[in-house]
Formats: sequence, structure tokens, C-alpha cells
Amino acid sequence: MNTTLATFSICTYLASTLFIARDTHQNRRQHTPLYLAWAAACAHLLYTAIAFQQNNSFNFSFISTASLISLIVALLLLMATLTKPVEKLGVVIFPIAAIMLALELNLPEKPHLLHTHNWQMSVHILTSIIAFSLLNIAALQAVLLAIQDQQLKSHPPKRLIQSLPSLQTMESLLFQMLGTGLFFLTISLISGFIFIEDLFAQHLAHKTVLSIIAWIIFSSLLIGRLRYGWRGKTAVRWTLTGFVLLLLAYFGSKLVLELILKKT
Repeated sequence: MNTTLATFSICTYLASTLFIARDTHQNRRQHTPLYLAWAAACAHLLYTAIAFQQNNSFNFSFISTASLISLIVALLLLMATLTKPVEKLGVVIFPIAAIMLALELNLPEKPHLLHTHNWQMSVHILTSIIAFSLLNIAALQAVLLAIQDQQLKSHPPKRLIQSLPSLQTMESLLFQMLGTGLFFLTISLISGFIFIEDLFAQHLAHKTVLSIIAWIIFSSLLIGRLRYGWRGKTAVRWTLTGFVLLLLAYFGSKLVLELILKKT
């Protein structure tokens, strides 16, 4: 059952990507790619729910965590498409979700189960994942915003850029994602300081420091936006810098410990 669900999800993620690419090339907008993406995400979600039921918990090994984050990112994008024409972001997000799910299916790892932690630690982990997922979309949004700004200065801009929403809409969505992501990142940090006994222990120090620096960067950007109207290249640089720091904080040590050193 799980293999069937995962295979269906992977195929429909990729089919949605191809339809989005075709519609972008033909400069049109259809609902078929979104229907396929919703089907893929729902199958991915059901696969994750069954795995949760089998383990009686989430599995937070490296690849399973990456797959879960890709699912959340895909769902957040699909929910955003209900009010904004941002489905073109799926060209990047949906294939990544398919790849992560394929890796989870074909490269089983030693489970790192959430029920081994108390509820306080569970809150910290889950809010961290939601924050990273939201800020992941914000980073992708920032990249597209930079490309869009540069391409609009050329004549004519490429079809992908022409198919994107206006700069104002893209920028508005960027700061919405940043604000929501910062909210969950704040909860994650607060819960970490309250519930983790030694947040600056040797194996956690770099993660804590990098996450705090990222929090300062995102907070400063939002304050700068409100007080000084920061936008454009400034917003792009600050967003990408903060996201890279979070990427290193969340996955840097996990990659080294689990996949390279083979430690739990």
C-alpha cells in the first residue's frame, strides 16, 4: 500500500511539473497541473500518515525529515495558489518533493522516532520543521523575485518571468511567508531555550547559534520593511542569507552524523 501511494505521488508530482512547464512555455494557465499536484500531495500525506501509524510516531531520520519538509512546502504552496497565481513555483518544489519521497521509499534508514521525546521536545521539533518549510518557500520566492526584477529590465523578458505574478504580488507573498516563518521560528527557539536542558551543548551549539543569527536577520528585514520600506535586492539578499544559515543549522550536522559518520 505504501509503495503504491508513494509511486502514485511521485508520478503525479512529476506530471504536474511537466504540465506547469508546458503551460509556461505556451504562456497560458490551466487547472490540470494544480489538480495533479493536489493528488500528489494528498497521496504523499497519506503515505506519511500510514508510516506515522506504523511507527506510532514521526520518523525524523535525515531523508524522512527532508521528505516531510518537502510535503509541507508543497502543501503550503498549493494553499497559497487558492488566493494568488503562484503555481509556477511548483516547477521547482514538486520535483524536489518527488525526489525526497523516492529517496525515502528506496533508502530506508534507522528510524529516529518522535515518541522517544516528551511533548515539549515534540513542540520544538515540529515548529522548527514548519518554520523551515515556510522560509524555504520564502527563499525560493526571493530567487524568483531577483530573476524577475533582472529580466523585466530586458526586452522582452523570458516566458517564465512573463507568467509570474507582478513584482508587487511576488514581494507581498515573500514578506507574508517571512512573517509566518519567523513566527514559528520564534516559537521553536523559545521552546528550545525553555525545554532543552543545555541548548549550547557541543552537538547543539552550532545549530543554536546559526538559528539565532537567522532569526536576527529575518527580524531585522521585517523591521526594515515596516520602518524603511526595504524591498528588492535588499530583501532578496537578507532572505537568502538567513535561509542558508537555517539550512546549515537544520541539516548540516544531521547530514554529517547520519549519512557520513553513520551515527544516531
